Amino acid sequence: MLFKGRAFKFGNDIDTDAIIPARYMNTSDSMELAKHCMEDADPEFVNKITPGDIIVAGKNFGCGSSREHAPIAIKYAGISGVVAKSFARIFFRNAINIGLPIFESPEAAEAVNEGDQIEIEAETGVITNLTRGETYQAKPFPGFMQELISSGGLMAYVREKGVKNG
Repeated sequence: MLFKGRAFKFGNDIDTDAIIPARYMNTSDSMELAKHCMEDADPEFVNKITPGDIIVAGKNFGCGSSREHAPIAIKYAGISGVVAKSFARIFFRNAINIGLPIFESPEAAEAVNEGDQIEIEAETGVITNLTRGETYQAKPFPGFMQELISSGGLMAYVREKGVKNG
């Protein structure tokens, strides 16, 4: 899988309330959640992004509550992936479970600037900053996890495997 888009940069400790504010927790509609993605971190975020863009952030991205709504809002807003120095563990698990590609790369998180065009090769973990002509490394996921993400998440993966295995 290859992801390519414009970088939107955020700092450290972006919590799930900044990703999807609690005032929108009265819905589980993915597209409604997407309309409010990153609203408390950048009120104009959803008006600035285009499908395929990439969030780049500092350490502990997705800290706070354990709600799945945060990675769902990001995914359905059209963000193709998130690169961060590190992720909160529960966000990490939720992102994988819903099929949101995430990549830990302290080097990329530091070097990429807002608006840079970046490309991520999921199989190898190579992140290329097309604007600056630099490459960085993220640890790639094992093959089965890449398959889970490309299937659209855990439930889609299980449905797909169930059908293939009879």
